[in-house]
Amino acid sequence: MSEVPPGVAAPREPRQLAVLVTVVALIAIGLLVYSQTQAFAWDEGYHLLAAQLILAGKRPYLDFLFVQTPLNAYWNAGWMALLGQSWHPVHAVAALLTAGAVLLAADFALVRFPVPSWRLAAALIVALAFGLNAAVFEFGTVGQAYGLCLFLSIAAFRLAVPALERDAPVTIFLAGLCAGGTAASSLLTAPVPLVLLAWIIIQGPPQARVQRALGFVAGLVLAFLPVLILLVQGPRQVLFGTVGFHVHYRNVDWATHAFDHDFGVLLSWIDSGQALLMGLLTLGALVLVTTQTDWMESQRAPFMLCGWLALALGVLISTAHPTFTWYYLLLVPFLALLTPVGLYGLSVKLGYASHPLRSALALMLLIAVGLTRSLHSDADDLQWRDYEELARKVDAVTPRDARLFADEHVYFLTHRPPPEGQTMQDSHKIEVSPALAALLHVVPQGQVERRIRAGYYDTVVMCDADSVARLGLAQLYARQQAFPTLDCTVFWQRAGVQQRDSRGP
Repeated sequence: MSEVPPGVAAPREPRQLAVLVTVVALIAIGLLVYSQTQAFAWDEGYHLLAAQLILAGKRPYLDFLFVQTPLNAYWNAGWMALLGQSWHPVHAVAALLTAGAVLLAADFALVRFPVPSWRLAAALIVALAFGLNAAVFEFGTVGQAYGLCLFLSIAAFRLAVPALERDAPVTIFLAGLCAGGTAASSLLTAPVPLVLLAWIIIQGPPQARVQRALGFVAGLVLAFLPVLILLVQGPRQVLFGTVGFHVHYRNVDWATHAFDHDFGVLLSWIDSGQALLMGLLTLGALVLVTTQTDWMESQRAPFMLCGWLALALGVLISTAHPTFTWYYLLLVPFLALLTPVGLYGLSVKLGYASHPLRSALALMLLIAVGLTRSLHSDADDLQWRDYEELARKVDAVTPRDARLFADEHVYFLTHRPPPEGQTMQDSHKIEVSPALAALLHVVPQGQVERRIRAGYYDTVVMCDADSVARLGLAQLYARQQAFPTLDCTVFWQRAGVQQRDSRGP
């Protein structure tokens, strides 16, 4: 068996590289088209509104409630500044980042897979197992941090592996910068820098471990510099947004059914052919890399690192409360890299290892069918155009200086700054002292409802029938229009108050 020399990536054969780039380009086109047509997530309105507020000069945590690490919000704000305050450019950039992550992962298989005759097949398997994963396709193309996290996670991995094989302090620093960047975009990826740092310390030469660890940590600190600056300015707000909310308030309203929900999420892989296939091949891969004596340690170590990264991410995501199935897309790059290893081991057992592309073809077809099935089943889900229709109505009936109660998507689409404490709908469940509420920019649910009943808002968008009835909105407002697709109703012109001209400057 021909082996990749330790510490040296195999040269890319031009024809194989051309095939891989063509396949990834087709995946990128698919991701771009989906991002501009179907891609939508309930929570992304909050993330896009945060980016819009940053463009307006607001600071996360300090000027409005923010409960994530902020790098993705600043990233989105930068692209909005260049290309306009719309979801379209944000989605396009996320799709391209996801495609870039797919290329980085697949290229790693092309130059690092230990069996030369399997390198092209392995690269194609990684590209399709990653790029056509249903969760990646549907959520790696939205305004949340998934696309950026996928790209930075796999970039950190790609930088960390060769950095230990040669004296490359700059590469170690960049690995730390990328690893820190993914955690600074979403704390769901916090295990990535921790696992990579541990791996660098364990795998590196004893005499250089401290120096390399310090280089990695330097990059990590630089990635968190925006958080650290904000922390100095408002320690209580930043600590609440990054830690306190998730520890004390994220699971409020989930107490009665959180276990059933989380248990269902943990078992959801049973209903996914893609997840089952990838999981079984990943297990086979881990068995192979721990027992394959023909492969050198330097060849097996990167794939073991993939296993540790996937395990650490899986544990954190599984213990989030509540957790959701799409969070697991953050594991996909590392599971995808292990998938061809597992298929190779299975092919050896079955006597088909001499036909790598033939062995890979059936797997790739199953992956493609899985994505097609998922997209078909989700074809009738909400899309941004549904909210755009509602936003046009809000603009038509609401003067620019009027008070609007709505969710984050509507504020973003209408380019209206939300009233104080309205940046995040989920924040109304937070019950703290009035002084702390003012500091955190929080308005409790009871106060919100008192404002609505008192006619504080000129226009109310309500997407909960029980709340509409409880608050008596049909009696409070003389005009209303329902949007059945969203299960939302727009209420305007308070009863007994003459309608003002809705045309703003």
